[in-house]
Amino acid sequence: MLEEDMEVAIKVVVVGNGAVGKSSMIQRYCKGIFTKDYKKTIGVDFLERQIAVNGEDVRLLLWDTAGQEEFDAITKAYYRGAQACVLVFSTTDRESFQSIQTWKEKVEAEVGDVPTVLVQNKIDLLEETVIKNEEAEALAKRLKLRFYRASVKEDLNVTEVFRYLADKYLQRLKQQTAEETEVIHTTSNKIGVFNTSSSNVCNQNSSNGREVISLRPNKQRTKKGRKRCLEPVPQLLELFPIIFGSVLAGGIFSEVNTNKILLHCMQAFFSLQRMFHHCLVFFISSHFMPQTPRKSICI
Repeated sequence: MLEEDMEVAIKVVVVGNGAVGKSSMIQRYCKGIFTKDYKKTIGVDFLERQIAVNGEDVRLLLWDTAGQEEFDAITKAYYRGAQACVLVFSTTDRESFQSIQTWKEKVEAEVGDVPTVLVQNKIDLLEETVIKNEEAEALAKRLKLRFYRASVKEDLNVTEVFRYLADKYLQRLKQQTAEETEVIHTTSNKIGVFNTSSSNVCNQNSSNGREVISLRPNKQRTKKGRKRCLEPVPQLLELFPIIFGSVLAGGIFSEVNTNKILLHCMQAFFSLQRMFHHCLVFFISSHFMPQTPRKSICI
């Protein structure tokens, strides 16, 4: 397990020309059903299935994308964040076979190099095939992809496609985790060590060619704290002449003066809030926080 009781979620996009069987493949895998009626996907559709791969709990999030060109701008946005990809073409549609390279480039432009498989669907329609086996195998070899011949109608190799992608992604995830752990372990040996002992120890280390960095308490913090406590006071004093002048003018309840008074009252409230915050910080830091002793970092 990568982590105890952790479920891995994998976003998988299924792409290819229209009518190659993308929706039927996802329906077969997630719901176990198959329908002969073709219904064009509008934009994108989404289904999910939870499986176990080598003892890991995996939730596959399967995104069914429209294959028509008019939906290209919509579907490209849903490629982002994908962690695996299924490229599908139909045994009975040569154009879908020739478009695989283009679909692969579209996905890579959004998500980069992710685990990908090539699927030749509808192999049960042997009499209507327009693609030779050698052509399909050559394409998979050229694109360096795992190749599956599948039949969604007969439920042939559908499960194997998604299980392979899940296993491939988990392998990559474990490899990345191991590399990150190794980097953290390597860099941790370069972090300086606090030394609160006498300065002679640090001087001895510095004589051995190791740099010594001394840390001292900030003496200016208390002075700056006092100044910050007094900053809102002038803003509060500005409010009183405005109210007094409005009363003398006899227009304290006029709309203009009322708005001015409300505005300055709000400013005064926020000024009081800031003053209270600064005073509280100053009071706590000066009365309750212990004085920081002189420390050194020996590198």
